[in-house]
Amino acid sequence: MKVEENVFYLKLFDLYRPLFSLTQQAVMEDFLAGDLTLSEIAQNQGISRQAVKDCVDKSLKKLKDIEDKLQLGKRIAALEQELKEAKSRNKKGDN
Repeated sequence: MKVEENVFYLKLFDLYRPLFSLTQQAVMEDFLAGDLTLSEIAQNQGISRQAVKDCVDKSLKKLKDIEDKLQLGKRIAALEQELKEAKSRNKKGDN
């Protein structure tokens, strides 16, 4: 996974974490934030590598589907951009 894609999913996961089971949360935390391999995650969780791969694939799809429907991540990014621009305008006005 590319760095930009990983950051995208990590932000979505932080936003939608409560919608996932505790096992899914642990696996995705290790995968996205911990940058662990599927084998390392499997060993840590005591499950098969295939189970980890299935969990990651389903969780990434779920994150994308949730974001497509709710678009909270997109809205937050837009608000952050507006705030950044407002601060920049305010800074220019102070000088």
